[in-house]
Amino acid sequence: MDKALRWLFFALLVRPAIWLLLGLNIRNQDRLPQKGPAILVANHNSHLDTPVLITLLPLRLLPKVRPVAAAGYFLKNRWLAWFATKIIGIIPIALGTGKPKEEVLAEAIQVLRDDSILILFPEGTRGEPEQFGRFKSGVAALAEMFPVVPVVPVFLYGLGKALPRGEAMLVPFFCDGFVGEPVYWGGEKEAFMQTLSERFVALSKAGQFAEWT
Repeated sequence: MDKALRWLFFALLVRPAIWLLLGLNIRNQDRLPQKGPAILVANHNSHLDTPVLITLLPLRLLPKVRPVAAAGYFLKNRWLAWFATKIIGIIPIALGTGKPKEEVLAEAIQVLRDDSILILFPEGTRGEPEQFGRFKSGVAALAEMFPVVPVVPVFLYGLGKALPRGEAMLVPFFCDGFVGEPVYWGGEKEAFMQTLSERFVALSKAGQFAEWT
């Protein structure tokens, strides 16, 4: 039942809303993974980020797509927890517990072992529109465990304007997405994170955007 509701939610509501209301324009969409295992990473400015990333992938992959999200936010109450885990399909991650990364990321690790696609926001939390926060190293830990799994960067532009942090009303606004070449684990965490950060900076400069006002 939950799987059917998830499919209906994304097929009949989310996908039409995103393509029609946001006028979403994606560059280099052919770089997106067409099968798992894969890790999709993006900048994080809006609650729209996750449904947009899921929408970019073929609907046939929906059962294999799992976004990572903070347990403390999405498990606040029973109904939100049900919607987030069963309909959106999130993997709730408990941050700041002091537990080993292997334990914190256990469910995410299993997703990759199951040849599925993991959606991850390296910044960990939503920031200001089109501003990068410091990338956390969880993505590097996963890349080290799965060195042949592609880590595909996606820079999202405009979603922080269409649905800013702290707002509940969607404002129709043309949005863009830029998909980069995949990054692979090369043996060093710092080098991996540096390459990933540089890839995002390059993608953010690809659109010749005016500054936010």
